[in-house]
Amino acid sequence: MKVLISGASVAGPVLAYWLNRYGFTVTVVERSPTLRKTGGHAVDLFRPAMEIAGRMGVLERISARDTGTRSLVAHRDGDPRPVELKMPDVAAAVSDRHVEIMRDDLSEIFYEATRHDVEYVFGDSIASISDDGEVVFDGGREERFDLVAGADGLHSNVRRLVFGPESGFTTWIGAYLAVASVPNHLGLDRRLEAIRAAGRLAGVYSAAHMDDARALFLFKTPAELDYHHRDVPRQKEILRERFAGLGWEVPRLLDEAERSPAFYFDSITQLRLDSWSRGRVTLVGDAGYSPGPALGGGTSLAVVGAYVLAGELAAYGGDHTRAFPAYEAEIADYVRRSRAFAVDMARKLVPDTPFALWGMTQALRLISRLPAGLATAAMKLGTRSASVHDSFPVKDYSAVSRVG
Repeated sequence: MKVLISGASVAGPVLAYWLNRYGFTVTVVERSPTLRKTGGHAVDLFRPAMEIAGRMGVLERISARDTGTRSLVAHRDGDPRPVELKMPDVAAAVSDRHVEIMRDDLSEIFYEATRHDVEYVFGDSIASISDDGEVVFDGGREERFDLVAGADGLHSNVRRLVFGPESGFTTWIGAYLAVASVPNHLGLDRRLEAIRAAGRLAGVYSAAHMDDARALFLFKTPAELDYHHRDVPRQKEILRERFAGLGWEVPRLLDEAERSPAFYFDSITQLRLDSWSRGRVTLVGDAGYSPGPALGGGTSLAVVGAYVLAGELAAYGGDHTRAFPAYEAEIADYVRRSRAFAVDMARKLVPDTPFALWGMTQALRLISRLPAGLATAAMKLGTRSASVHDSFPVKDYSAVSRVG
């Protein structure tokens, strides 16, 4: 059976790996002319995704690229006393098995695990998909596939072509995120420093294996902003407007972000579809169920979703009419809980009022003085659905027969 996957970031290569292992013939098409190396930002892999990576034989490589972030220094606007937390304690509050890795590094590892067995087509995209699987590419080529999977992110082209406009499925949860590659002018070594004001957070971090740093900006607005997701000059203008007047290192970080060619900006938006499948087409990862960039563990969810989708297709011998519903049923609760976790994290990271920010700072100050075990326990108590990721049981598909 021939399967076409759109997107070569994380979910796409993971899905390709497992489908190829089960005997499917796989093609991955990627709009970018090469594997994307745009600076990227740090993402988290929690217990289920790490277990899947182990089954793929790439866990050692992933662990070797761990950012190694050791500390978080939290400043509050107008308060000269920062709070320092140990990042292993923070991570342990969410997962007892966890790796933080730069997204570009993770994508490259998954690509390398598949490129010799899977056909990759870079610099092209899907123009149309017929009900019987006939695909026309932007480059003019036509080819028929038994199945098509959209693994092409929050602004999925496949979803737009098959399910309709993005606006019909998105739920904005009140915030925006920006990340830019910047010089490491503070000499940070596996350290994140950030300042918060009511409704705003700005920070900078560097990590192992990095010569530069990443500036990050998270902010809330009372209503959605009007801009196009590909209009970078307008996005940088919005960033300056929203962070005007905030002190510490923020003015310099804004200047560096303005000059940076590696710049990311997007709304914290969740996708909520009644079904992720239609006919021969299905969605996986952020294309189908993004819980919100940088907040809901979307990278781990994408890895799990890709693994489950491939496993269910193999379990049902490639019969998508049974496999797609089984895939959706298997991860539906994980998706719902990830959404709730993302909303909770947005509230915790960026309090709306000065009083709420003050209260959060005092709580962090208290936690910073506790022994490691107690600090982790205290953070778990303050985070709803803290075990959302670790509690997902990874199904074993090793007994399924190869398709074909």
